[in-house]
Amino acid sequence: MATFRTDKGRPDIAFSGQYTIRPWNIANIGRWNNGSNVTPAFNYTYTIVQIMKTFEFTVDGVRYSVNDDNKTVTVAGYPSGNEPTGHLIIPKSVTYDGISYPVTSIGDMAFRGCSGLTSVTIPNSVTSIGGSAFYGCSGLTSVTIPNSVTSIRGGAFGGGAAFGSCSGLTSIKVESGNSVYDSRENCNAIIETATNTLITGCKNTIIPNSITKIGYQAFEHCSGLTSVTIPNSVTSIGGSAFYGCNGLTSVTIPNSVTSIGGSAFYKCTGLTRVIIGNSVTYISNYAFEYCSGLTSVTIGNSVTYIGVGAFDDTAWYNNQPDGLVYAGLLAYKYKGTMPSGTSIVLKEGTKGIADRAFEDCFGLTSVTIPNSVTEIGRYAFGGCNGLTSVTIPNSVTEIGQGAFYDCSGLASVTIGNSVTSIGKCAFYGCSGLTSVTIPNSVTSIRQGAFGSCNGLTSIKVESGNSVYDSRENCNAIIETATNTLISGCKKTIIPNSVTSIGDGAFEHCTGLTSVTIPNSVTSIGDGAFEHCTGLTSVTIPNSVTSIGYWAFCDCSGLTSVTIPNSVTSIGDEAFRDCSGLTRIDAYPNPKKVSIGEDAFDGVPKDVTLHVLPKYLSAYQRARQWKRFTNIKGDLTEIGASTSMDR
Repeated sequence: MATFRTDKGRPDIAFSGQYTIRPWNIANIGRWNNGSNVTPAFNYTYTIVQIMKTFEFTVDGVRYSVNDDNKTVTVAGYPSGNEPTGHLIIPKSVTYDGISYPVTSIGDMAFRGCSGLTSVTIPNSVTSIGGSAFYGCSGLTSVTIPNSVTSIRGGAFGGGAAFGSCSGLTSIKVESGNSVYDSRENCNAIIETATNTLITGCKNTIIPNSITKIGYQAFEHCSGLTSVTIPNSVTSIGGSAFYGCNGLTSVTIPNSVTSIGGSAFYKCTGLTRVIIGNSVTYISNYAFEYCSGLTSVTIGNSVTYIGVGAFDDTAWYNNQPDGLVYAGLLAYKYKGTMPSGTSIVLKEGTKGIADRAFEDCFGLTSVTIPNSVTEIGRYAFGGCNGLTSVTIPNSVTEIGQGAFYDCSGLASVTIGNSVTSIGKCAFYGCSGLTSVTIPNSVTSIRQGAFGSCNGLTSIKVESGNSVYDSRENCNAIIETATNTLISGCKKTIIPNSVTSIGDGAFEHCTGLTSVTIPNSVTSIGDGAFEHCTGLTSVTIPNSVTSIGYWAFCDCSGLTSVTIPNSVTSIGDEAFRDCSGLTRIDAYPNPKKVSIGEDAFDGVPKDVTLHVLPKYLSAYQRARQWKRFTNIKGDLTEIGASTSMDR
């Protein structure tokens, strides 16, 4: 089977079936769909199932692209330098080379930046409007969405937001009978009917009481919006919903709202006052950042999470004195330079510690967290290398991603027995830690939670934990249901019951000098032993079938490795920069091993590669293996699987 296109970039005719292509007509067929020329040297018989008709043409100053169905077109934009102005009528169909094509969609960024466009007529043949299709069309005053449209991608009418940067818009209407969208109550907005989400609005929008969500980028860059009333039906405000609405002066977020998305009011420079209702629990990253005129902020006591930079560069934050700044009942951020030897005692009633609240506070030596705190945010204490010990109280349920990242001076940590989640890289780089006990309440430990804690000698999971264990006093965390070792240390002894070494399990464990992988193990995960520079040799047992990406990457002390006959896949950069390798014993048939890109990049090319005699020539020819200049067929078939050898 083959797919062709002509030299014109389109076929003169569409055809299917079985054809014999002879030297004299190959030129008429043109080129393979990958663009390479067909050499007229033989007769070819192919079943032709589809002809590529992906090409563009221009009619009346508008570019069209033929769709995959070869029967319809998408409005692609306009020729360079010929930006449409005034009123634009998009036709139901266009004719090119005598063929009529229905217009079914307006493509991504089709009319981006057409500031001279004042109005547009969208025909009822159009079913989809692409992302940022009318981005920056500041001259547009009204738009009607026909009842045929069933898909409006984010940013269809503006800078990433549906009508963002269409600052002149005063009217947005969806025709009655549309099955997906509506403009109920003449609200001057597009509402997704099924979810009651306002997806695009304008400066004259009145949000109906039936709306439950203000969608992502709904009013982005709507500079003409001077006031907005958010009804009590709304439960969430999406990311960038009012981004850059610099005409807004005040906003009241009702008690029905529970979450405010990332950058929701970012750069609303005219905003002077905001009242956040008592039901809001979640204020995401940069929600009010760069609201430079914001002087008054009222935050309800229900807020338990505030993301990074949520109130940075506001007049409210800038006017705060140096020291720990509170936002409602949350420790928001330490302002200014912290003096060395600082001890912080969070006030009673504090509900949470915001993302990056104490990040890089090198002067912090101790912190007292009261029993009222339920969440420690992402990178809350990241880089606090002067912190020596911390007790996480029983009230805390979640330790966020990177919460104590690179706290190299942290020598002891007590994790409360109400903690259920330890985030990704939560204690990564805490090289001073020597022991960790995981309480039986913990049900989620993300990758790298204790990565690069190269001082660890003891890791223990309390008995009774429903998800994890440390069977046989192995000094590791094992996921019970899957028998996967997810986190180890330099004193780990891998139990015989373990079937998988998880992603990043020993990552950056520089103190690990040797490891015995039992015959129960079938897979070694991505980055499992990455940067274990103390490892000198490793024997991978004849049970392992896969070696993950970067599994032994940068193990510069490794001098020898045995790859057993059972291995069928070696991931990208699996042994990259193992610069100390002098010997590799490889037992598999190279034709039956999938090996990733740069698996041995940075390994000396003159390393001695020992293989079974019967595979010598195959290794000498095989990509990724033939890079080695010293390949010897001198291995004996010990423990080899005969079924794999055939």
